Amino acid sequence: MTELWRLTATETAARVASRAVSAREVTQAALERLAAVNPRINAVVQEMPEQALAAADAVDAAIARGENPGPLAGVPVTIKVNVDQQGFATTNGLRIQQDLVATEDNPVVANMKKAGAIIIGRTNTPAFSLRWFTRNSLHGHTLNPRDPSLTPGGSSGGAAAATAAGIGAIGHGTDIGGSIRYPAYACGIHGLRPTLGRVPAWNPSGPERAVGAQLMAVSGPMARSIADIRLSLAAMAAEDLRDPWWVPAPLEGPAYPKRAALCVRPEGLNTSPEVEHALRDAALRLQAAGWSIVETACPPLREPAALQAMLWLAESRRGLNAALEREGDPDASFVFAQMEALCAQPDLNAFQDALQARAGFTRQWQAFLKNYPVLLVPVCAELPFPDLLDVESPEGFRRAMEAQLTQVGLPLMGLPGLTVATGQARSGAPVGVQLIAGRYREDVLLDVGAVIEAGGPAVSIAEPA
Repeated sequence: MTELWRLTATETAARVASRAVSAREVTQAALERLAAVNPRINAVVQEMPEQALAAADAVDAAIARGENPGPLAGVPVTIKVNVDQQGFATTNGLRIQQDLVATEDNPVVANMKKAGAIIIGRTNTPAFSLRWFTRNSLHGHTLNPRDPSLTPGGSSGGAAAATAAGIGAIGHGTDIGGSIRYPAYACGIHGLRPTLGRVPAWNPSGPERAVGAQLMAVSGPMARSIADIRLSLAAMAAEDLRDPWWVPAPLEGPAYPKRAALCVRPEGLNTSPEVEHALRDAALRLQAAGWSIVETACPPLREPAALQAMLWLAESRRGLNAALEREGDPDASFVFAQMEALCAQPDLNAFQDALQARAGFTRQWQAFLKNYPVLLVPVCAELPFPDLLDVESPEGFRRAMEAQLTQVGLPLMGLPGLTVATGQARSGAPVGVQLIAGRYREDVLLDVGAVIEAGGPAVSIAEPA
């Protein structure tokens, strides 16, 4: 019999709802897996066994009463420490926030609970959720469960590492510059950045987000199967009017032609041979399923990436410098200094120009994606980076920034993106591809992702050394 912690979310929910297994049994198995492997990777930094078992008992009791337990009934999940969860600190990887205990749930957490999910722990993030690597002075260093010499990604590195290692079937993450898509890639799983407004989110414990974050930051799922991404997105996307950006868009859109664009080197990106091979292999998998593939240039990403960084810094410079000094995290201080060196401080006119230009870039992308319902591009120009590359030197930081063009550029337009794990490179490192679709067309991404997934090896559960 398959160990319960190995089941996908889809399998778990079906078994729990049919009473083939209890939510308590599933939760106990997940907690045992957490205890067995988390000490080796430090992915989960706040555990909650008592609360998890109590939530599982509530699911079992609801089923016994004949009630609908929810689409994620009994599914073990993790939540990133930068969103509010009642009774737990929203640390965001910061010592200065270790006592910031939430008094109510972020909408995405509330939606997961309403769907019957069982939260078994909270996952690590770099200080300020600022990097594609995961280490901070409060919770420590998260390692990649497939290869500790490689980054687990960031900022949702803890979520990706946990999910890859079988600690929960679904990992919640956030993405403003690749923080879902890149950790999924680095840990060899799937990860979805939804459209702006698809998944409601808001931290009652903090001030309103600055306008750049409001336009670009989203919450979304990571999982080991595309079916689980689809299931968890539907749960996360339930209405919560506390987020004024939430949109009641249908999860399934109109029919679309099986026509995909392929762009291996967007705007001259120096894509590695291993990444190019993964992209062309994914395109062949689509062709075998009846898709037509057109290799073509894609709309701009470099200028959107520059404007995205400018918006980050224009807002963070208003208050982050003081917080950086108070926190004293050496990684965060180095990274922020490198970002400042790459981006001059804008005046009010430049800030307004960036917001104005956003509409034009979004228009270009929407027109392109109307003609090509899905675009295949690199997740990153390189295979997963050596761990902590960005703080080794200014050159290492710039190398990472350039390779991550598609991660940084996409959020300016609020578009959805899906990382699909496609297997391993010859070096043994995880590899995958990124899919991009039009606004609120996550259904296209998931349909295409399922075809690519079916054409290659299934995602395996990592066994940390």
